[in-house]
Amino acid sequence: MLRDEFEAVGDRDPEDLLAAYEAVLTDVIERQGIETVAAETGIDATTLSGLVEGDSPDLTLEDGAAILATDPDRPDDRDFLVADARDILLMGMSSAVLDVEAIQSGIGSQLEAKEIQQKVEGRHPMTLAEYALLHRFIESRR
Repeated sequence: MLRDEFEAVGDRDPEDLLAAYEAVLTDVIERQGIETVAAETGIDATTLSGLVEGDSPDLTLEDGAAILATDPDRPDDRDFLVADARDILLMGMSSAVLDVEAIQSGIGSQLEAKEIQQKVEGRHPMTLAEYALLHRFIESRR
């Protein structure tokens, strides 16, 4: 989903990384049109408008993938895009030799170890803000 789109992920703060994710989503929404994206994703047009206007709505990783899937230059399979995003985290954890307890400690216990595992494995929804937090921390340890 977000592979190779952002430089120096580990050197950025999570808020900056989230803003970068949202900029990519905003670009897709602006090119495809709010009504089109709303119709294709099921995400409320007001939420999409807010994102375009600079708000930071509480979107999930699945919402982000759904928005990206409306872009004809990207894969249109939402499940693939979500799996790819989670794969980035899992591969990063493997490369950095991190377990969920180390991540919990490294992110100041903003998420519990069990939550991290469930979110990374897709058993519990993950917001884009949580994804940015985890992505940044994991990449900073690689």
